[in-house]
Amino acid sequence: MNRINAARALLSSAAASSWRVRLLTTRSNFPDAKTYKPKRYKLPPFYDPYGPRPPPSDKVLRLAERIASLSPEELEQFGPCLSERIRAPRLQHVSGSEAAAAAGGMAASSAGEEKKAAVEKTAFDVKLEKFDAAAKIKVIKEVRAFTNLGLKEAKELVEKAPVVLKQGVSKEEANDILEKIKSAGGVAVME
Repeated sequence: MNRINAARALLSSAAASSWRVRLLTTRSNFPDAKTYKPKRYKLPPFYDPYGPRPPPSDKVLRLAERIASLSPEELEQFGPCLSERIRAPRLQHVSGSEAAAAAGGMAASSAGEEKKAAVEKTAFDVKLEKFDAAAKIKVIKEVRAFTNLGLKEAKELVEKAPVVLKQGVSKEEANDILEKIKSAGGVAVME
């Protein structure tokens, strides 16, 4: 009982520091700590984040009964028919063999498919392969012009050659960059 009174006095004291108050008021310091039980709240059997909903209308209930009474063959026809009727986007079915082919697809693709993919490519990377030592300053100036880098960053980038200078550019912009680097004395490629 003395501890409880001491804790109450300490709580009422304005000079008490917060860690002492927390230390003295924890339940393990009180004599009846063994009989203390937390309060249990009754929770609903399920959680509905949208709150209570009105019951379905009679029309919806009749429709659900009619759908449940359909035969398995009719149920197979029902899904595609309903999706066409409500204009739902068509989902493509992926079988197990197609999923495995997609996972390792690039290794298994033929040369014709790679050429087709290269034709469809719209974003390109510009890579600096090498440059003349005498034309290093000119190459650095050109790299600064189209990358918006500072002098130090552009110099470090050029010295790391071969390195990708710019990624995801259009074909026209990539060709312009290649011409500028070539005129400055460097060798760049488009990937």
